[in-house]
Amino acid sequence: MNHEKKHRFQTRVIHAGQSPGKWHGATLPPIFQTASHLHPTAENLSQTFAGKKTDHIYMRLTNPTNRALEEKLTDLEGGQGAVVMSSGMAAITNACMALLRAGDEFVSGNSLFMSTYLLFFNVFKKYDITPRLVESTDIEAIEKAINSKTRFVYLETIGNPKMDIPDLTRVAEIAHNNGLPLLVDNTLATPYLCRPLELGADVVIHSTTKYLSGHGVAVGGVVIDGGQFSWPKERFPDFEPFIDRKGPLAFLDKVWREHHINFGTSQAPMHSYLTAIGLDTLALRMEKHMENTLTVAQYLQKKPEVCWVNYPGLPDHPSHGIARKLFEDKGFGGMLTFGLKDQAACFRFIDNLQLVYHLANLGDCKTLAIHPYSSQYISFDDPTRENLSITPDMIRLSVGIEAHEDICEDIGQALES
Repeated sequence: MNHEKKHRFQTRVIHAGQSPGKWHGATLPPIFQTASHLHPTAENLSQTFAGKKTDHIYMRLTNPTNRALEEKLTDLEGGQGAVVMSSGMAAITNACMALLRAGDEFVSGNSLFMSTYLLFFNVFKKYDITPRLVESTDIEAIEKAINSKTRFVYLETIGNPKMDIPDLTRVAEIAHNNGLPLLVDNTLATPYLCRPLELGADVVIHSTTKYLSGHGVAVGGVVIDGGQFSWPKERFPDFEPFIDRKGPLAFLDKVWREHHINFGTSQAPMHSYLTAIGLDTLALRMEKHMENTLTVAQYLQKKPEVCWVNYPGLPDHPSHGIARKLFEDKGFGGMLTFGLKDQAACFRFIDNLQLVYHLANLGDCKTLAIHPYSSQYISFDDPTRENLSITPDMIRLSVGIEAHEDICEDIGQALES
């Protein structure tokens, strides 16, 4: 079903990519749980392998349920094409690897999810690939870090868990002036709050496990191509065959053909189906997530046990102004961090929670708390944790969509206990 721009996000998030006529009247894509697909003729299969047809061959390559989700996510982010993958980390890895060769460099903000940091500094370095880590919001530092070996700039829309917000428009200008694409992990913002492609970014990445799915039932990732970058030969000498084959979608073709299908990072059709169900309520959920998070942040500020609160929705937050500009006053995200006296106090707080869940996830409709320093980042040395703003006194809270009174009451009793 084709929906034009006149339809608002709240409508498109439900109707984009819908094809009831092809699905025997179903309003959700069927789960095509099949390893491979029958072809009527040898010529048909040959043309499909050659890329002249878009029929399905084998689940590791494409799948009809996955394609329906790809079409919806492409529409929501304003891109030209997408590939869903088995996890957010699969999406980050494949997108980056499609642009990198031995000896290359890239510039990244220092506000990074734990596994992203390990990928950049532990895995990529084994292949002589050098990440240049700079302050995410320091425009001059980003520009200064670019050199002839740089292949892209990488940022998170809202840093996890640093909660800083870079000026994507200005960074995109700097990247493009240097012949580079801007890659943005938009997981925490979601396309409801921010669409980086409309701000100048070239590629958007999500862990669909988080807010897009929203219920803690499906794991997945997606790479969405804006289709606007020209891929100059001096920086991307191996792009020519992909440009010849797919034109504006050369990058996505390279991601899919070189990495996704050869690394075997296929999305399970059931997970695409569950993500599609979750997306129907994304707009409503994000409104409630953000309303609750601001309320919780303001509540925490009043508690004597709390030493500090870090949420872009608070007027004194360093990223408050840029957040209002980029997010057009729709909100400030559904996650915050706050500080207690020390690690022991954090442990006591978590152990006393009764409603809030203690687990390693975010973006769920349920409120979730974790002590990152002693869990996700336990293998990191102290200088690295400090550089990533991971401190012993910090609690990360992904605020759910429960009644805000109940969330605050549970936090209050855990603090007082």
